[in-house]
Amino acid sequence: MKPDTHARRTILLVDDDTSLLETLRDFLRYEGYRVETAESGEQALVRLRQVKPDIIILDMSMPGMGGVGFLERITNPDGSTRFPVLVLTARAAMAEFFATRQIDGFIAKPCKPDDLLNEVSRVLFLRAGEASSPAGAALDPAAAANIRRVVLGEGDTALSASLRAELQRAGFQVEVASSGPAALELAIMSKPDVLILRLEMEGMSANEVVDTLRRLPNTRAIPVVVYGIAAADALIEHVAQLDLSRVVAIKDLSAGKIVNAALAAAVAR
Repeated sequence: MKPDTHARRTILLVDDDTSLLETLRDFLRYEGYRVETAESGEQALVRLRQVKPDIIILDMSMPGMGGVGFLERITNPDGSTRFPVLVLTARAAMAEFFATRQIDGFIAKPCKPDDLLNEVSRVLFLRAGEASSPAGAALDPAAAANIRRVVLGEGDTALSASLRAELQRAGFQVEVASSGPAALELAIMSKPDVLILRLEMEGMSANEVVDTLRRLPNTRAIPVVVYGIAAADALIEHVAQLDLSRVVAIKDLSAGKIVNAALAAAVAR
């Protein structure tokens, strides 16, 4: 086992897939977390009488009350949840359901263990910042104001890595989605300061993502930068459907232009 660096962190892992549950439990325990498990929403509610987890990893597709019913039971009237929740199953069809709940994050299933670990660390870090510093002092408001979050939708691995690095150098915290539906759900759940999308993405084009976000009350005000509208893969019908009065459009794939547009959008918000 690795050094017990996460010994004070408890995870409640909820999934009806026994094999996956055991695999993720063993992996997270190896990484130093305390892990409680439940195979249904009903069982998870019982577990919550016994433990107070630092984060809940929740599969949405389960029999009985399922993830939806469980989430309803732990959601406050204002849409916040009693515990940080990382949704393990993300589906675009549930976009409106997630839009009214303050989910901390999501990761597509099946998932790579390292991706799950990174997302757990991100959620815990952000929640810790909201609550207090390790010494118990409040998070410096000036420092918090400078933490700008971006969701980047880009399917090309090399370009995604390059853009992410440039955005991080500009002071952004960056979350990456490799498809249109993934970018949509990540934007709904994390509500970033800026959403940056390539026009053409797998599953949904940028104009489709933007149209959906503008219909949802919790996301309609998110600034959006769309790039690649004159790139070789850009479809004329998608360019025509893009409402240029509601997004910042960039013709090419220039990292400098994209970063500058993101900075301007974040400042103007």
